[in-house]
Amino acid sequence: MLTDTSVDTIDELEELSQNELDLSALKKKSVSGAASYFLRTIFLNIIGLAASLVLSWYFSPEDFAVYGYVLQFIGLLIFFSDIGLAASLIQKKERPSLTDYRTAFTIQQILAWLIFASTIVIAYTGLVENTVGPAGNWILLALGISFPLASLKTISSIKLERNLDFSKLVIPQILEQIVFNVILIFLAIKGVGVMAYAYAILFRSLVGTATMWLIKPWPIGLSFDYQAFKNLFHFGAKFQINDLLARIKDNLFFIILIRWVTPAQYGYISWAKTWSMYPYNLTVNNVMAITFPTFSRLQQHKEALAKAIEKSLFFITLAIFPLVAGMSIFIYPLTQVIGKYGKWEPAVFTFICLSVSIALAALSSPLVNTLNALGQINKTLKLMSMWTVLTWVITPLAIKYWGFNGVAIASLLIALTSVFPVYLVKKIIRLRVWEQIWRQLLFTLLMVAGGVMGINLWSRDIFYLLLGMIATGSIYLLAWLIFGRTKLFAEIKSLTSR
Repeated sequence: MLTDTSVDTIDELEELSQNELDLSALKKKSVSGAASYFLRTIFLNIIGLAASLVLSWYFSPEDFAVYGYVLQFIGLLIFFSDIGLAASLIQKKERPSLTDYRTAFTIQQILAWLIFASTIVIAYTGLVENTVGPAGNWILLALGISFPLASLKTISSIKLERNLDFSKLVIPQILEQIVFNVILIFLAIKGVGVMAYAYAILFRSLVGTATMWLIKPWPIGLSFDYQAFKNLFHFGAKFQINDLLARIKDNLFFIILIRWVTPAQYGYISWAKTWSMYPYNLTVNNVMAITFPTFSRLQQHKEALAKAIEKSLFFITLAIFPLVAGMSIFIYPLTQVIGKYGKWEPAVFTFICLSVSIALAALSSPLVNTLNALGQINKTLKLMSMWTVLTWVITPLAIKYWGFNGVAIASLLIALTSVFPVYLVKKIIRLRVWEQIWRQLLFTLLMVAGGVMGINLWSRDIFYLLLGMIATGSIYLLAWLIFGRTKLFAEIKSLTSR
């Protein structure tokens, strides 16, 4: 029979430590991981886009408000689900021991069940039901029970991330979203209404947990070691404070926001926010999922790290700039061409402002991630404190002057501070940021100019709408092929070279 110590030793052999780092192997794993995440996200975004199209057809702005409102409570509760232990285990230079893993798992189990109990208390108080109706309570409870289920797969996920096995990590995520969106679409068509979210959330959690355990089982156990907890919490506490500020900035603010706008206006904001996040999810979230564990392994290799950051910025902006521009150009024609989408026309301006702010965030997010991977959590705390204060000060003033559109205007103004993470990272590592993004910016502006000139034509019918999408996308591609092909091909080739 294997003892805990022997299991610990065997288990640790599977993972990469910084001392054993092979830059060539790491590059290969990172590139293959990026490809896996990119293909996964394209597939999931196609499913998600189809779901959004169906839900936008069948659901009202008030239905979107219900789900969007409940998600803000869950976003706050997520803060208490981990206390930064997962990030500590991933960022840790040495291999975590089995004791480290079991200590983190034990704490997460306690926190997960406390969170579920909290959702029961919130539902019992009537806070959600009185604001968005009884369906909100069921969605809240479905999200609540997903915490204990998700905590069962966290350690398996961490172990895959430390070993940079991203191709395995994406499998549960793909299955989760397929199940979630298929059930959501089916029930929406059947007329179940917003309650469809509760059923979809529950089945998603069950499928994700079961799949992760099939892919990466580990010697699960409950234990608590004070020294292990202390070592993990030293980094994790600051990481979690940073996360808390982010949730105060976003989730708590959006809970309060419904007091300042009507339910329909809240639905417009939720709808615009959901749609504007697609480019970010496709690009930045893909890269961020890979860069934190990868950059953590590169802490002592500054030159290799600088190249990795520059490539991240190049490929993120290569994709997100034209995606944001294209969606901003065609959102208005979409509401004119498709009759059922006319109800979303009041949200067009909000959508465009949120989308542009997302494009700016695409520059800051990878660099904030870099600071975290380098253990510079104090710097990210200062950044998040600044963004939290700006959100709570500027947004109410913007709502006072511009109504519900003020939320998006404030978001855009705050996004202009994305230059600060660039400055902080460049103090540590020599980066050529402008060299990596100026072509994407210029070619996107050419694309916008062409798209805006034909806006009336694209709004005639579905044929001209599709023609406009192809035409404006072609401007961006042709600009790269004519003026930027040397840079583009060199960057692509560098991904496959040793």
